[in-house]
Amino acid sequence: MFYNFGLQIKKGGSEGFLRIRYGKEENGALVKKAAVYTRDEHRINFADVDRDAVFVCSRLRAGGFETYIVGGAVRDLMLGKKPKDFDIVTGATPAQIKKIFRNSRIIGRRFRLVHVFFGPRIFEVSTFRSLKDGHTSNTYGSIEEDVLRRDFSINALFYDPEKQVVVDYVKGMADIRRKKIRPIIPADLIFKDDPVRMIRALKYAGATGFSVPWTLKRRIKKEAALLGAVSPSRRTEELFKIINSPHVERIVESLEDAGLYRYLQAEASARLKEDAGFRRRYFLTLADLGVCNGNGAEKQGGRVLMALVQDYLADTHDWDALKKGGWEEYKAVFFAARRFILPMNPPRADLEKAVRLVFAGYGIELKKARIFDERRRGGGNRSGGPAAEHQPKAAQKNEDSPAGGKGRRGPRPKR
Repeated sequence: MFYNFGLQIKKGGSEGFLRIRYGKEENGALVKKAAVYTRDEHRINFADVDRDAVFVCSRLRAGGFETYIVGGAVRDLMLGKKPKDFDIVTGATPAQIKKIFRNSRIIGRRFRLVHVFFGPRIFEVSTFRSLKDGHTSNTYGSIEEDVLRRDFSINALFYDPEKQVVVDYVKGMADIRRKKIRPIIPADLIFKDDPVRMIRALKYAGATGFSVPWTLKRRIKKEAALLGAVSPSRRTEELFKIINSPHVERIVESLEDAGLYRYLQAEASARLKEDAGFRRRYFLTLADLGVCNGNGAEKQGGRVLMALVQDYLADTHDWDALKKGGWEEYKAVFFAARRFILPMNPPRADLEKAVRLVFAGYGIELKKARIFDERRRGGGNRSGGPAAEHQPKAAQKNEDSPAGGKGRRGPRPKR
């Protein structure tokens, strides 16, 4: 709870009042828990706070539950950015949250979360977690325990949109002002508990321009191999966030220098080390992608993936020959691109679009969105020859190209 004690402070010749959040120890003595920053101090523009996120917080607080916006959204608001996602943390259990919001769904197995839906938009609401079983505990706890489970101090600030105050248990405000990435969890545990935090540390640094302490960089390089045990789906999730960032070039370069990029894009990382020309072109492509992301360009999976594969495909395929090639050659390009981006396994339609855009860059038009789906109605015959409408225009004019006419329609799939 808040106690209205103001401490007069002097800093840089100016005077002000710092609000402190106190708690009680077992013997009843008051102990300082957190600093509380008002609107004049944290400078968050309330107009940038999502109205639906405010509504979720208000409903939970009206139900008697302590509730805050937390994490990257608070960090971005304090840096003057408008967040894309707003995560919410509360003292309510998933069942209690679900009872308040009919437009919600409980997800998760080990630790249950609630997704609250507003049309196509989703707000993730989690319950305070404890330290009972360590920093990866999945048991419910208090806000004082929950904050110590978070990765870095700049992501551990709690924003109350009702009072418009920021609650800071870990001196995250000071780290934002100093532009520093500082872990909360002890250094010998933070990456062993969750190796993905290594990626996030460099991602946050690249996105904010903050510095990573030398000791933390050294530990990341030392423990980089821990990422090999992380599931491909989690690594893919992080990579998608990175390649959709305006700062993608800077983040990928820092990941490569730290020895982490090989666990996200193994083939690309190997070529970056071996081929200076490929490295130069690859980062130029990522820089262009970052500009598009920063300009608010529509996030299309195919165009984003194209940035990852186009330089590799340019080096490994004879595009003059491909203009005269047949079905097998076109399939080979797709599968080469898919192997190149492993362990990432994006939706097939997005990768097909990426390859189609690469073909278009060489003047080869592939009309159909799903160019490699031979069983699609109206597609090629069962032996693998494509219908004419699936062929590049250059190949349709080539008398030697297979299946120049319409392919026989295959049987309907069983339902």
